[in-house]
Amino acid sequence: MTNDAGQEPQPDPRQEKFVVDTALLTEDQLEGLVDEYCTRYHGVNDTENPLAERAVVRGAVQRGELVVWFDPVENTAGLGAPA
Repeated sequence: MTNDAGQEPQPDPRQEKFVVDTALLTEDQLEGLVDEYCTRYHGVNDTENPLAERAVVRGAVQRGELVVWFDPVENTAGLGAPA
């Protein structure tokens, strides 16, 4: 008998999302991610001014409650909860 459990294909680690250190980003890049997060997650809640949440979101990034994720397959970055 052979055990096929070890023969399952493993995901390519180069295609896995990973966290980017915010110190590696320019201020403009980080502000763009904050703006995108505000408009994506708060803009759909019938919030009159979703960008008013910028300071709250930026604080969450500074405290590590939100991190920058990079998806190498899609070549995109965005803010999200840490793993």
